[in-house]
Amino acid sequence: MSQAPSYKRIALAACFGTFIEWYDFLTFATLAVHFAVLFFPADDPVAGLLYSLATFGMGMVVRPLGAALFGSFGDRHGRKQVFIATIAIMGVATFAVGLLPTHAQWGWWATGLLLALRLIQGLAMGGEIGGANVYLAEHAPVAQRGAATSVLQWMGGLGILASTAQIVLLQSWLSAEAFASWGWRVPFLLSAVLLLLSFKARLALLESPVFTGLQSAHKVSRSPLKDCLQDPQTRSRMWLLFFGVSAGGGVLFFSSQVYTAVYLKTVVQMNPITVGWLSVASTLCLFPLTYLAGAWSDRIGRRPVVLTGLLLGVVAVLPIYSLLPLLAEQLWAVFALMLVLVVAVALVTGPQTALLSELFNARTRYTAVGLPHNLAAGWMGGLSPYMVGLIASQTGVPLSGLVYPSALLLMALLVCYFYLPETRGRDLNN
Repeated sequence: MSQAPSYKRIALAACFGTFIEWYDFLTFATLAVHFAVLFFPADDPVAGLLYSLATFGMGMVVRPLGAALFGSFGDRHGRKQVFIATIAIMGVATFAVGLLPTHAQWGWWATGLLLALRLIQGLAMGGEIGGANVYLAEHAPVAQRGAATSVLQWMGGLGILASTAQIVLLQSWLSAEAFASWGWRVPFLLSAVLLLLSFKARLALLESPVFTGLQSAHKVSRSPLKDCLQDPQTRSRMWLLFFGVSAGGGVLFFSSQVYTAVYLKTVVQMNPITVGWLSVASTLCLFPLTYLAGAWSDRIGRRPVVLTGLLLGVVAVLPIYSLLPLLAEQLWAVFALMLVLVVAVALVTGPQTALLSELFNARTRYTAVGLPHNLAAGWMGGLSPYMVGLIASQTGVPLSGLVYPSALLLMALLVCYFYLPETRGRDLNN
């Protein structure tokens, strides 16, 4: 019984910092439609939206670089120090976004500064995600590892919830002119307060017992990335993450939690405030569903739960988006359709934190998890909104863009079906 409170404190401290990073990172996505006007020429709204989504995607593209840099540091020097560095970098970059001049004031210089800060955010996020996965998994009780670590997957949803709810409230309280003038800056400037709180939480963290054991046994890897690439099993499982588990989870997350709101605002032409509240409601449902999926994977295994989520995503994405314009006047129907995608996300991401760490050896786990996971989330999931928008604009058919995430989900399903091993109950000290 004494381990449960300890793990709860560890999970709270680790997850709070990850929540701050997701809040900072996803506030940009929530404001993508507004940034199309604020930081790009206002004479072509379609091009502005594509540029805005591309800028969001660039933050995802550089995540693997952050994963390689911070992952190697985490495998050589420990998990805790990386947490302190990544949260500081993310916090400063996000606060600076709130101080930027707009395109109308500084022209393309403002756009360039926004892109630079977005790239810095992506580097920090790349170091954060893999490390948080490994840190929690290495502390969690073996029999409840899926459920206990699933709470980390709440942080993306909480980040969306906090940023979306805040923006909806600001839009409700402020006039359109006031929001465009200064209201959009509030979420970014508020991150300074959240940064100070997260520092306190992260300074209280202890080092992972698995890494401490490696240090005591003098088994710490001196060149984690090289060791990962030279070991055949580690290398093959990194490819499995890239094309399978992480690709599927990333595409589902952005198809459900990011692009849905953009689609409802731009294609369906729904009221932005209504879309915001629908997003909040669907995200609230994600929390219990993710925990239940993690707990389910503790009972029947990680593999069947993940495969079920990927299959649901493959068969649901195109039909759901095709029905949204037809049912736009029926809010409960729209919400129900959004909820189907939320279930798919939960089934894949609920077991994911445990699964990722269970696939790899302790010496190079941080790097082996972080690099392919961020590659997939950044290059496949993060670019999905932009690719969907680009294909739709080129063809003139909004639904045509959804072929892209559907194809990626089918690829992930096939890869996982043929190559994903069952990992439930594995000893993470080895």
